[in-house]
Amino acid sequence: MTPAAEQPPAGLDARTRELWDAAVGGDEYAAADAATAALDEGTDPEALLLDVIAPIQAGVGREWAANRLTVVQEHTATAINERVIGTLAHHPAVRGAMERHRAAPRGRVAVACIDGEWHALPARILAEVLRLRGWQVDYLGAQVPTPHLISHVHRTNPAVVALSSSIATRLPAAHAAITACQATGTPVMVGGAAYGPGGRYAALLGADAWAPDARAAAGRLAGGPLPKPPPVHQAVDDLPHLADQEYAHITRTAPGLVRHVLAGLESRFPAMADYTDRQRRHTAEDIAHIVDFLGAALYVDDPELFTGFAGWIAGILTARDVPAHSLRPALDLLAEQLADYPRTTDLLSRALDRLLNLTGTMHHLTGEAAAVREGRDQELPQQ
Repeated sequence: MTPAAEQPPAGLDARTRELWDAAVGGDEYAAADAATAALDEGTDPEALLLDVIAPIQAGVGREWAANRLTVVQEHTATAINERVIGTLAHHPAVRGAMERHRAAPRGRVAVACIDGEWHALPARILAEVLRLRGWQVDYLGAQVPTPHLISHVHRTNPAVVALSSSIATRLPAAHAAITACQATGTPVMVGGAAYGPGGRYAALLGADAWAPDARAAAGRLAGGPLPKPPPVHQAVDDLPHLADQEYAHITRTAPGLVRHVLAGLESRFPAMADYTDRQRRHTAEDIAHIVDFLGAALYVDDPELFTGFAGWIAGILTARDVPAHSLRPALDLLAEQLADYPRTTDLLSRALDRLLNLTGTMHHLTGEAAAVREGRDQELPQQ
């Protein structure tokens, strides 16, 4: 039987399944051959990017979260998908589409990932879709420091800067980049999961436009120029709640908070006594993520950002056979350390309530799954 980690998600068509198998299996040449064959057969290049490669990448993320792909497999598949996109850019069908627009491009767009954002594939797909639609695109890649981005804007004068971010902890950096680009008179479009359901944080951070995906972004730009950005302003003008300094305190003391929680867990979560060095490192990383997301939620003043993260990481841990209730003492320790900060303690209290509900549900589901496995095990000798 094929191992669970190598089984493609259900519902894939034959071409997508072929690309999935190649990407997850680490076969770059098979992936490139499959994608090239699709174009040879007449598949629209934009459809191949948006309806095949993008869903495959999303599936890779879901399978990693469910612990059916390793980190190495996830990284390998992502790298192969990026290489496949690069291969497609040189296919005659793609080059022909770009040549038709070369004489009269629609305008110039700079596409970049926020500083610290290393999930570059969504931005790369947007860049290729915009090129197919006739735009001159400067694709700047992952983790673009804001000063370098602004230097590029001054040098090239794009009509729009498109900023991508997948992780909500990068929202403060996104805000700084948006504000800096707008200070040059350049409008900013943003996209990516970091901006929340429906792009709720895009307007909060002052972006001039938001798009849920590359197709929508290209459509918005085709509909006319973005409005000129507002006059120069500071982050606190958009987010007056930052005046309470809670976000500043969390970010300034983050390393000490992680050390405090890690030390306190020794007595509050006895299972840690048997942890290996590797498990301790992973625990420290998880605590650091908790503190980072706590800071991001304080920055945008949205409890759902932090409670949603608490639910997500509980699921991640459960899929890896780490009890989700192990998060509760970590949150308790943070709450005790940050008791003088009302917005922070409210966020932690809400997250604890969310975990209480989730762990009860997960315990019930785990019990059902165990019963199913036991029933199957009892049936096996009869097969």
